[in-house]
This record gives sequence, structure tokens and C-alpha cells, in this order.
Amino acid sequence: MYRKMSDEVVKELTGIVGEDHVILDKEKMVDYSHDEFSLDWVGHFPEAVVKPKNAIEISQILKLAHKEKFAVTPRGGGTGLVGGCVPIFGGIVLSLERMNRVLEIDKKNLMATVEAGVILMDFYEKVESSGLFFPPHPGDETAYIGGAIATNAGGARAVKYGVMRDFVKGLEVVLPNGEILDLGGKLMKNCTGYSLLHLMIGSEGTLGVITKAAILLMPPLENVITLVIPYGSLYDAIKTVPEIILNGIRPTSVEFIQSDAIPLSEEMLGKKWPCKEGRAFLMIIVDGPTEDEVYRLSETIANICTSNNAKDVLVAENREKQADILAIRSNVYEGLKPNTIEILDLTVPPSEIVNHVDRVCEVSREYDVWLPTYGHAADGNVHTHIMKLKKEGEGFKELKEKEWKEKYPIIRKLLHEDCIKRGGVISGEHCIGVLKKEYIPMALSNAHLEILRRIKRAFDPNNILNPGKIFDL
Repeated sequence: MYRKMSDEVVKELTGIVGEDHVILDKEKMVDYSHDEFSLDWVGHFPEAVVKPKNAIEISQILKLAHKEKFAVTPRGGGTGLVGGCVPIFGGIVLSLERMNRVLEIDKKNLMATVEAGVILMDFYEKVESSGLFFPPHPGDETAYIGGAIATNAGGARAVKYGVMRDFVKGLEVVLPNGEILDLGGKLMKNCTGYSLLHLMIGSEGTLGVITKAAILLMPPLENVITLVIPYGSLYDAIKTVPEIILNGIRPTSVEFIQSDAIPLSEEMLGKKWPCKEGRAFLMIIVDGPTEDEVYRLSETIANICTSNNAKDVLVAENREKQADILAIRSNVYEGLKPNTIEILDLTVPPSEIVNHVDRVCEVSREYDVWLPTYGHAADGNVHTHIMKLKKEGEGFKELKEKEWKEKYPIIRKLLHEDCIKRGGVISGEHCIGVLKKEYIPMALSNAHLEILRRIKRAFDPNNILNPGKIFDL
């Protein structure tokens, strides 16, 4: 289906980006052959890695790929968890690492203009030094802006401020045939035709290569409090959340964490979670225009939690303690990662979180595998780690390779089925990539899938751009 690249094609690519920006040595391409998913069966080497510096060069590359019919896999920071940037059909990896400039911070319009290769941590620093705030906070700050847009990344602050889609107002995109589109701009409203802008957001690099974005910013959060609330049961913790929302309170973040997921993160960071008692925790972040307002909201939340059997309500007022708590929560994945097979990204209606996690616990007992679970309590996004460990007394025992390889596909299928049964979806923020592709027919109807395939064919008739992701043509 795809042609192997000839020496002549490699020569043309080198002519476009320069000899220093084409990698052909397999040893140097290792980092471009995989993402953060733990198992190596998802990995695949490209024939070359190409590093353009602007949309014009990308346009020339895609015109060449369109003509010669070789696969092109766009790549940002490689922080994904579903094989979304893995070149499973070879061809080239199109790395955006050289396109790393914050072009403008426009304080009058509260907008930033950035290239797709800007690293999130650098973007946060630039925005904050300008006296502004960018709310979306995906777990890994080494991700690139372009990748966060292509996956419609979410994170802990989504409950109040939304996901990437809510902050992307304009895009420069190169289509698979090399045509460059400018979509949207520094605009708050736009009803001019179908929204190709929103189609590109979350499209996983299958419809076009995002090269530049106009990003909405906000004034900084001046008054913030973090609450950590321990509970004797996850049920009590989760049933608290709707009551908080129904009282007219929209926290910045509402996270739930089972207690056994925390110690590895603490150990890795050398920090301490503020509370040891309890089987489950809510971590609630509240912000507001005044200190009095934040204290009023926090007191109301504390009363609601107490009436729902919270064991205590711990308050972190200073930024250092708040940062430590958020760091521990944000690094739960990193703490569990060495023994993780896969982290799931299932999303259910918020009222179904408890029932789904009950099913997780049943499966954990039935198959004798540790399945630590945490997530975003107010939006129903549940992250369960399928581990290579089982609980044994107060500690853990590593499963034999044959044992976890037998149990892993069964467990992931059971949990995906439970999610769908509860009206959920198979991904809330990690996307589909290649890893979750087998569950797409379970989640979407045939008619729905056919419309998606027609859209892909309309944009990419030769199927050269990130092929094999989301669904098969």
C-alpha cells in the first residue's frame, strides 16, 4: 500500500529541510519509534525522521508524500499513551521539535500565538511571566502544544475551565495534499461555515498537521485553596461531588484517588500527602476573585463533605503546600509506571463512577491483579492501571510474564465493556491511537464510523497522514 522511500525521495526531503534535519540512522531513531505506552509491541521504526522549521517546509514534504505515497506520522513530545505518534507503516516521522516559538502574547486580546512544537512547561512559564494564565493542565508538561490540540487534552482543571478545544481559537494546518489552511483566529465567535477548526482539534494528526495556534488566555488566579478530604469509602467520596455542584459551586478541580495509588508517587517525589487515614480521597481546588469568596466556598464544601461521612477536611492555603499536593496527584501515573501494562482512560457519566470502580474491584479480586484507580470525579474520567503486580499482605508481588500476558487482554476487555454498558466512552483525554482501535466498533455505530471514514477520505484520499490510527479504512 505504501511505497518504500527511494534514495531520490530522501534526497528531496534533505533538500527541503537540510541535511542536519533528516535522521536515517536507526540507532538515532529509537526515540521516534514509540510513545509512552509501556509495551514494545506498539513500537515501529520509521524509514526517516524529518524536522521541518515551518509550514512551508511541511507543505513541500506532504506534497512529496502525496505524490510518492509514503506514510507521514506527525510527532510532538511523544508523551501519548496509545501509540498515536508511532509510525506503524514506516515512512517518515514528521517531528515538530524545531517549531518551538511563542510568537506573541497579546494582552489586549488575551491571546497567545504559538508554534506547534512549543513545550507546555515553557508555555506556562511564558504566559505566567506575562501576568496571564492558561488553564488546561494535562498530566505531562513535556507535551507539545500541537500534540495537546491534536488530542484535545484535558487534565485536572477541566471541570471549571474546560479542555483544549475551549481555548483554541485559531489554527494553521497543512493538509495531506500540502495545502495550508488558516482556520479561525483571535475571535470569540465564528459561525462562518462548518467548523474545520473544531474538526482538527482531537483528530490525532489524521486530517492535517497543526503548525500554529491562537490560544485563549485568562487573567491569573489570585486566590486559590486546595482541600484534601479523606473518606472511609470511595462511594462516600464520589456521592459528595454532585451535591457540591448542585450547591452552585464549580471548583477548579475535583480529583478522586484511592489511597493505595499514592505511596509510590510520594516516594518518587520525596513529598508527603497531607493525610494517611482513609481508603479514598477527594482533592478539591477552589479559586475565586477574592480571598473571602474562596474561604466561603471552601467552608460550604467542607460542610457538604462532612455531611457525607468525610473523616476530615485538610486545607492547604499556601502555594508551596498546594504545589506539593498537586505534584503528588499529577505524578501518580509516573509512580505506578514501572509496573504498569496499560493505563485506561474510560469516561462514564459522573454518577456511574462508583459503580464502574466497584466493577474494577471485582475484576481485581477475580483475576488477582492490582488495578489502582483514580481520576476526575466531576467529569467521570476514570484512570485504571492494569498492573504486573498483585496484592500480597501489606505489599505487592510481581506476576510472572506468562500470567499477566494471559490476564491483561481479558481484564481490559471486561472494563471497556462495563464502561460502554454504563453509557460511557473508551477515551476521555488520551485518544484512540492504535491501542484502543479494537474497541471503536464497541463504542460507535457502523453509521457513525462510516461518516468518520468518509471525512478521512475527503481530507486524505491516499491515506498517507498518520495511517492506521483511530480506525481502519
